[in-house]
Amino acid sequence: MEMQDLREEIDRCDDVLEKTFVKRMETALEIARYKRENGLPVMDPARERAVVARVTADCDDAMAVNVKLLYNTIFDLSRTWQQRYMTEETELTNHIQCAVEATPKVFPSRAVVACQGVEGAYSQQACDKLFALPNMMYFKRFEGVFQAIQSGLCAYGVLPIENSSYGSVAEVYDLMRKYRFFIVRGVRLKIDHRLLAKPGVMLSDIREIVSHEQAIGQCGAFLKGLKDVKVTVFGNTAEAAQFVSASGRLDLAAISSPACAALYGLNVVADQVSDSDSNYTRFICIAKELQIFPGANRMSLMLNVRHTPGALYAMIAKFAALGLNLTKIESRPIAGTDFEFMFYFDLDASVYAPEALQLLCELDVGPEPFTYLGSYSEI
Repeated sequence: MEMQDLREEIDRCDDVLEKTFVKRMETALEIARYKRENGLPVMDPARERAVVARVTADCDDAMAVNVKLLYNTIFDLSRTWQQRYMTEETELTNHIQCAVEATPKVFPSRAVVACQGVEGAYSQQACDKLFALPNMMYFKRFEGVFQAIQSGLCAYGVLPIENSSYGSVAEVYDLMRKYRFFIVRGVRLKIDHRLLAKPGVMLSDIREIVSHEQAIGQCGAFLKGLKDVKVTVFGNTAEAAQFVSASGRLDLAAISSPACAALYGLNVVADQVSDSDSNYTRFICIAKELQIFPGANRMSLMLNVRHTPGALYAMIAKFAALGLNLTKIESRPIAGTDFEFMFYFDLDASVYAPEALQLLCELDVGPEPFTYLGSYSEI
């Protein structure tokens, strides 16, 4: 057969598939009505397994795998279609609606804000980008920021979560599971690392470099090129610069920002230290209560996906079925479990979009542990 003949045969198959699929989804909606009237759950794993067994019974092993994958996708679409009919407003969606109505229309210019580190830290720079007149309180560790929000000591907290060249800040993601909070805004900050030391110190004089582990990772190539230099992890890049300034040593340097050079009276020993010229860190601004400011077009979720084959795929397929763009997924092990993971998702999704609310409704009534972390915009 010629290519055109083969394509016409594919077209005929597609016509049958489309009509059959539409009929199947219409029937699934009738099933949803029955389930709703009789208080039955949307998901029926035993029925799905029986269907897969039946439709793969006459297939060879290679084709059976493809058929199973096709029907798993059909099941995902069918469950989402049924859930749209069965799910009404939930406590979460009502909470979101109340937050939209109660949140001020303009992001505040003044606030008491918790940051990790000391004066000059990148978190402070991110805070200054978010707030015109912040009253900052500094904490030694990231957990102090979460605790300040939970206790009500600070209205907002600013935390780094991801760097473009070195990846996620694992400690912050681990703490997200421990504390109750909501993300109310995000900000991307250009990171410009410099090697700082006391006036008169040359690069050849340096025997120890101090900085935060993220900054050290972002300058890996530069550090590998140095001979006989010890690298020491500090809690913060600004704290490292402060330590160098206060020390009497002329063999000590810090990887920190140009702002810290001016702030702590240090000189720039080397300015080409980052692995990438395009080095950005994402920060989140968190609050104790849910606030959804106008223009919120990003959504963050936290899910404990079942530890079974295909469970993560099924969750991602749910996003795809609703036409939602998944922009980030992060997994962190859950301590004390048998290789179970908590997953963090960022989505391009307006809180005002029906499909976003539909997703939240489905997750809220679903079997997986689920936390809505907020809807916000990123500047």
